[in-house]
Amino acid sequence: MTLIYVGSKCQRMAAETAAEELGIKDEVQQCYRDFGVKWYHYIPYFMVKEPLFLFKKMFWSRTFLEDYYEPKFDFRAIFKSQIA
Repeated sequence: MTLIYVGSKCQRMAAETAAEELGIKDEVQQCYRDFGVKWYHYIPYFMVKEPLFLFKKMFWSRTFLEDYYEPKFDFRAIFKSQIA
């Protein structure tokens, strides 16, 4: 099984939040446990694997130069319509 969004704590939290909205949070958390992810895994795995990551072009382009992602849904409008 290939598990995506396992590289960093931020990615895992985003995936768990999305899974919670879809009603499958328990399954996603179980997949992470099966993969060996522990609660104390805060440092992204790529930093441990490649300590000189700061000198890599890929790190800087992924960190600051990502293309704009246009959301498919306007969650603010949905939220406002639900509370109105």
